Amino acid sequence: MNKTIRRASVFALLLVFALLVRATWVQFYDGKALADDKDNRRNAIDTYAAPLGNIIVAGRSITGSARTDGSDLAYKRTYTDGTLYAAVTGYASQSYAPTQLEGIYQDVLNGTDSRLKTAMDALTGKRAGPGNVVTTVDPDVQKAAYRALGNKKGAAVAIDPTTGRILAVVSTPSYDPSALTDADTAGAAWKQLNADPGKPLTNRALRQPLPPGSTFKLVVAAAALEDGLYSSVDQKTNSPDPYTLPGTTRALSNENPDAPCTNASIRVALRYSCNNVFGRMAVDLGQDKVRAMAERFGFDDDRQDVPVRAYPSVYPKGMDQAQTALSGIGQFDVTATPLQMAMVSAAIANDGKLVSPHMVAQITDSGGDVLKDYDDSPESRRIVSSSTAEQLRSAMRTVVERGTGTNARIPGATVGGKTGTAQHGENNSKTPYAWFTSYAKSDTNGKEVAVAVMVEQSDAARSEVSGNGLAAPVARAMMQAALKN
Repeated sequence: MNKTIRRASVFALLLVFALLVRATWVQFYDGKALADDKDNRRNAIDTYAAPLGNIIVAGRSITGSARTDGSDLAYKRTYTDGTLYAAVTGYASQSYAPTQLEGIYQDVLNGTDSRLKTAMDALTGKRAGPGNVVTTVDPDVQKAAYRALGNKKGAAVAIDPTTGRILAVVSTPSYDPSALTDADTAGAAWKQLNADPGKPLTNRALRQPLPPGSTFKLVVAAAALEDGLYSSVDQKTNSPDPYTLPGTTRALSNENPDAPCTNASIRVALRYSCNNVFGRMAVDLGQDKVRAMAERFGFDDDRQDVPVRAYPSVYPKGMDQAQTALSGIGQFDVTATPLQMAMVSAAIANDGKLVSPHMVAQITDSGGDVLKDYDDSPESRRIVSSSTAEQLRSAMRTVVERGTGTNARIPGATVGGKTGTAQHGENNSKTPYAWFTSYAKSDTNGKEVAVAVMVEQSDAARSEVSGNGLAAPVARAMMQAALKN
């Protein structure tokens, strides 16, 4: 064999060896990544080869599966009352990655979760029957929130303060997840939904933190009572009216210039929503103490899973005293989700303890056997003392009984709340956000609920935008639904 042929043979052998090495690498090291790739159609074929498990509300499936025609994807997801529950379920699509509960529990719902396999499944290699996700959502509270929000752009959350069970999660405008399930039509629907200026795919209840306005005054009041700056909600504060922001010539004005806000107590200041009181209070406490209390309630937590991960509500850092004063009234760079403000009211209602909010009660196998019970022993932590919580509840009742939150009154129930109207845009040039957060307890059956409502935009004239006018009626409808027998 001459030298040229020998070299060619060696080169060919090296190429074969390299090919074998690459094939081995792809098979044993890259195989799982390739199999799991979102663009691998085999995954969609496997997922939709059989009906999916279901998401359940009050014993009724709000999802289903339908047979397809002329496709290698044998089934597609269906939804009952899709627009009503979109903020809970998310969507399972043949074309796009699943979201919300559909995404978090996709392995349970498509039968690939290892906990679903029986001994026979393990022997045969057959996929297990799909499991189900049982939610904590109360359909009556969910419907009450959705109907009361109507054509407003906004969101609402309701929590049982004693158990942490989330009773409602609503975001409007909503969308029908069914539009995204079929691969043949999902693309056009996706473009249309993303082009909609109302941003229906945004979950405003969990994932759009906005300035909470005066509802944040509850956090500042809690910090003042816990710190000992004031010993009682009825102790007069050191609060001049007008209050000039430190280092500036700007006076912090009140919505009602005739309100008795000079040196007002916390109770009176919450009743009339006195900005001068809470602006001065935040400065007297200092931003570190206010932040510490906000973080105890859940602000700045970037791992707030319910189990859908909520975007963190934020109390800013590095402020000067003027900015700290503005933070005391829920402005400057303070932001919160409706979930977060519902958590504030829930902790106050539950004697100062916050039970971890969750909207999934159980996950089960196809036969109904429980794989995991989230209601069994939810975590709880003390946020404020029992005394502070009782005083804040009392002051919140004053807001509803004869203050800025009278639209939340419910016959036969004890209701406390706090309104908020947050500035929007440079120099408040855009329509303000209307907020209301509250708690209620039935006088007859003992049921309790905590609620937060945010109205981002409505058809109301700017002069009519207020927490009491727009958000409190939504909260009232939700609380009535939650407290009924």
